[in-house]
Amino acid sequence: MGRGKVVLERIENKINRQVTFSKRRNGLLKKAYELSVLCDAEVALIIFSSRGKVSEFGSTEVTKTLKRYRQHCYSSQDANNFENRSEQNLYQEVTRLKTKYESLLCSQRNMLGEELELLSMKELQKIEKQLDRTLSQARKRKLKEGQEAHAGVGGPSNKAAAANTQTRAQPSVPNLEIGYHQFIPQAEALQPYYWPWE
Repeated sequence: MGRGKVVLERIENKINRQVTFSKRRNGLLKKAYELSVLCDAEVALIIFSSRGKVSEFGSTEVTKTLKRYRQHCYSSQDANNFENRSEQNLYQEVTRLKTKYESLLCSQRNMLGEELELLSMKELQKIEKQLDRTLSQARKRKLKEGQEAHAGVGGPSNKAAAANTQTRAQPSVPNLEIGYHQFIPQAEALQPYYWPWE
């Protein structure tokens, strides 16, 4: 005849409770020892009785095993915390970027003259200032590009005109003719000379 099923609940009788504790504690210590020997496992077992008495078993030093356990637990918790923080940060970043995107779309629609009836006077004035600044910058850039294009359009003829003005700015140098000296200004020297009998 086998043993009946044991109901797992607190034993009310103190003596029976103490006897059961001693037997089961010894059985648990024996199983821990067998596990460490048979399976070459690092086992640490700590038992506190209801009176506060400590019973322990360790295949190696219990403190060494506990230290290893703490390192393992904390590194796992840190990894989990890091993953949770990373997920939260990514979620917050996505939410922030969505909000910013929607705000920019709304601002763009307002700049294009859409949905203006929903805006307050202050917001309308802000948009007006932004448009004025943008228009001013566009005009400056257009003027600058126009000046650069005008300066580059002339090409060789502009270079020749620049050379002529540069030559006129230089002081006249007397030209020497055979037999006599005649002073001819530089501008006249460039013009063709016509003989009276021609």
